[in-house]
Amino acid sequence: MGTAMIDEEMMAPLRHDEAMGLAETELARMVAQLEDLSPEDWGRPTVCELWDVRALASHVLGMAEAQASFRQFAHDYRAAGKRAVGKMIDAMTATQVAERSSLTPAAIIERLAAVAPKAVRARRRAPAPMRWAVRIKQDPPFDAERWRFGYLVDTIFTRDTWLHRLDISRATGEDMVLSAEHDGRLVADVVAEWARRHGQAFTLTLTDTAGGR
Repeated sequence: MGTAMIDEEMMAPLRHDEAMGLAETELARMVAQLEDLSPEDWGRPTVCELWDVRALASHVLGMAEAQASFRQFAHDYRAAGKRAVGKMIDAMTATQVAERSSLTPAAIIERLAAVAPKAVRARRRAPAPMRWAVRIKQDPPFDAERWRFGYLVDTIFTRDTWLHRLDISRATGEDMVLSAEHDGRLVADVVAEWARRHGQAFTLTLTDTAGGR
């Protein structure tokens, strides 16, 4: 398949309103993907070595519930702090998976479908001063950086869901639903950030639906 030239608008940093539209679409696609899984698919291993598909979906659910509710986020963070022996994010996701280990696939889907709009709404309503002023310490290899809360809200949370949708696609052998407008924009944003970090001239060609030059 050919490639499209990516214009400056596609390479520009995500705006908050645009980012929330991407978040809404991504969570909806995750729900649809989980609904299409066979009973056997839920037990398949993923590239996240400690998690099968069911555990991975539990993490996605847990993260969405934490985004929708500050009380849930605070609970996850405190619980992770008690068990953390390495990276905090690993302890937090392990907590999310463990606390949802008794859920059936149907329950995971039902809860994710219900909380997804609430998660996007909470992220959308995050005040601009908070998004810009609050900076959060990161685990290695980014421990020298302090990421803005808005970067997590607008970018990282959606990339996390997108990456895990890819993980499930690869684990089950089913094609990932892709579109240039959605997935192509997410990929372009990753490339643009990579370019801003290394600051060198380059030409990168990615093929297929979410690709470009």
